[in-house]
Amino acid sequence: MSYHEYKRSQEMNGMDFPFYGLIMAAMRQADSFNLIKLQQSFPETWNELQNRHNAPGGKLEGEK
Repeated sequence: MSYHEYKRSQEMNGMDFPFYGLIMAAMRQADSFNLIKLQQSFPETWNELQNRHNAPGGKLEGEK
């Protein structure tokens, strides 16, 4: 981690981000090595991200 990343985390602290939204954002930005770690740690979240990525407008079947 760099000083810049640490400072950015402070800026984000207190903002109302849903936990799994942050995980999905991290997956979108991760390099290959870190993506594998995230996929292994959060397999259901990875599957949902992939399903929503491939769904029209990110909505899964049955969602309004």
